[in-house]
Amino acid sequence: MPFDTRRWVDPSQPQTLQFACWLLYANAIIGLLFGGSVLGILGLAASVLAGFGIANEKRWGYFLAVALTGLEVLLYVVFAGGIIGAISSPVLVPLAFTVALFALLLHPQSRDYQRIWFK
Repeated sequence: MPFDTRRWVDPSQPQTLQFACWLLYANAIIGLLFGGSVLGILGLAASVLAGFGIANEKRWGYFLAVALTGLEVLLYVVFAGGIIGAISSPVLVPLAFTVALFALLLHPQSRDYQRIWFK
């Protein structure tokens, strides 16, 4: 694929994948603004890479996004001491955005589109 045809978002994809792509990029930007560890920075770079992969209809981008987001949800819940702890802790807002991203990625419309069109 020539460099000219690569994109950061693809308006022809379903809204669920477009919004997931934007949330992956937003997650990385917010993470960079608020700092983090070296491992956290690597995770944010992987988030941008996953969004770029989804925008360019790469199957690895979709699976990377699902794996990263699933791990992030798990880490938020473990960090807060369980689901009840997560609901009543300061991680509730970031957890909500991460769960929304996870739901967008696993939505039937997203899964069907990536199964049919992604390479």
